[in-house]
Amino acid sequence: MFSLLHLSLLAVAAQASLLSLHSPRLTVSDSTGNQLRSETISLAQDSQIPVELAAKDILKLTFQVVEKDSEKGVQPHQTFLRFYDEKSGEEGIQPIRVTPGGKAKFELNMAKPPLSLPPTTDAPLKVTLLIGSSLYSPLSIDLFDLVVPRSAPAPTHPDEASFHPLPEIKHTFRPDQKLPPRPISAIFTVLVLSPWVVLLSLWTQVVPIQTRLLSPNVLPFILSLGAFEGLLFWYWVDLKLGQVLLYGAILSIPTFFAGKHALSNIASKRLGIRN
Repeated sequence: MFSLLHLSLLAVAAQASLLSLHSPRLTVSDSTGNQLRSETISLAQDSQIPVELAAKDILKLTFQVVEKDSEKGVQPHQTFLRFYDEKSGEEGIQPIRVTPGGKAKFELNMAKPPLSLPPTTDAPLKVTLLIGSSLYSPLSIDLFDLVVPRSAPAPTHPDEASFHPLPEIKHTFRPDQKLPPRPISAIFTVLVLSPWVVLLSLWTQVVPIQTRLLSPNVLPFILSLGAFEGLLFWYWVDLKLGQVLLYGAILSIPTFFAGKHALSNIASKRLGIRN
């Protein structure tokens, strides 16, 4: 019981511990290595002189994370530098590696800026150090304002026009199909049915009237012709052209044999009547 209470008190004390920075320092040098500026960052000073970098300058930042009371080096779980442009609202986050002793170093080479550096405007970037740990209270420190050259406009991609919104597509529908006048429809109906009239008239002259409807030799042929008429009606109602061609090809086989058988039977009867 005592050990649990002791551990709880230690956890509360650890949570209440604060972190701080020891000897934060910045150095600015040009591309040849000449030192242009070197100073210790004052955490208590509200107005810090902005740090200006040219196109090929190098900024080096060093510091140590320590406990505020004991000044013992601490390795936090997360350490970041935040670059924020108040004018454009753009920001970038750069992770910082911290040694077990709490020491950290960051280098910004403007000849090869990191991807974490946001697109810049004429406004300075506010550089903030963010530290997080499960054993200590979080820490946020505004270090300095950073003035860097304005970002060049992004190059135009050759396919950029493909991603722009296109004009709205307005569909124009055809008016409803108008039905032909009824007299014209009646004329074409008669033309469609006229082969049947001719067939029945010729049939009555070839076959005796009392046997033409009951003859099992002729009736399959008549039914197959009626099936073709039904197929055409079905096509008009629901079927597609490909289906009509398929069903018609299948139906043509029994129709051919039934017609051949019916004609041969009629011809034989006709010859028997003449004899």
